Amino acid sequence: MTETRFKSMKDLPARHLLGTGTALCSGCGGLEVLHETYDLLGEKTIFINAAGCMTLLSVYPYTPFEESWLYTSMASAPAGAQGIRDAFDILLAKGRLSPGEDLQTVVLTGDGAAYGMGLSATSGAIERNLDFLYLCYDNEGYGNTGQQTSAATPYGARTATSHGRRGNPGLKKDLFAIWAAHRPPYVATVVGAEPLDLARKIERAQKIRGPRLILALAPCPTGWGYNPEQTVEIGKLAVRTGIWPLKEFIDGKVVHTKIPKQRLPVTDYLQRQGRFAHLFTPKPNEPLLQEIQARVDAYWDELACSNQNTAD
Repeated sequence: MTETRFKSMKDLPARHLLGTGTALCSGCGGLEVLHETYDLLGEKTIFINAAGCMTLLSVYPYTPFEESWLYTSMASAPAGAQGIRDAFDILLAKGRLSPGEDLQTVVLTGDGAAYGMGLSATSGAIERNLDFLYLCYDNEGYGNTGQQTSAATPYGARTATSHGRRGNPGLKKDLFAIWAAHRPPYVATVVGAEPLDLARKIERAQKIRGPRLILALAPCPTGWGYNPEQTVEIGKLAVRTGIWPLKEFIDGKVVHTKIPKQRLPVTDYLQRQGRFAHLFTPKPNEPLLQEIQARVDAYWDELACSNQNTAD
């Protein structure tokens, strides 16, 4: 990775901008990422919040943000960001707004909006080269309404709408690849359990203009079925098992920023979550577990064959 000011945990911001006492669930992995991202971006930021879990941040007429916050319908956040960014640019061009008064435009969505309902508006915004940061907290289901299956729900996971013995029959949509196919200036995956990797990617994204995606895995105690105090551990296991690759797309290339030296078996990650309990009780569903492991292995085997360089 290129030169960074984030060499160790001591270099992360000490002042926290997001207010406390919100109605979000204890141990929310999405809130974990938002806290650090906001600290790194700074006060001069406006958040355009698509309907979802993070809607609970605001209790009218208050929000926990230092600056502005706009609430939109689930599919409309990129369109809202377009209007805000255009307004700022017009005011800057006319001299009615000084550069010091300008705000960074950040879309904040869950996977329901990012992978599904808002994907069309997002694609249009990327094509228009909208200068915005798109932060998706991916808790792999419609978490705000009972954890129904979304396009981000992994294969085999049990949700409020996938009750079968095998769980969700579909595969998780590859949003990273969909964004990269648009050839934007920057796309990255992160998880709150790896704060230095997250900080370095936000740092890089801030230096770039245009559409940029930060796709964050957001472990969800309520929807995934685990104790809230295990959120960081679950996030680390997602990386160490290879289920959640940490990578970025920049200058037309995909670079992995952290490759597990010795990957743990996927069962180390799956068996800690209630949404996968049916794969282990009353006895392990070995064919399905092997299928999940094989898909993860195939991903990393393909990467090894390509001889792709790592970032650190």
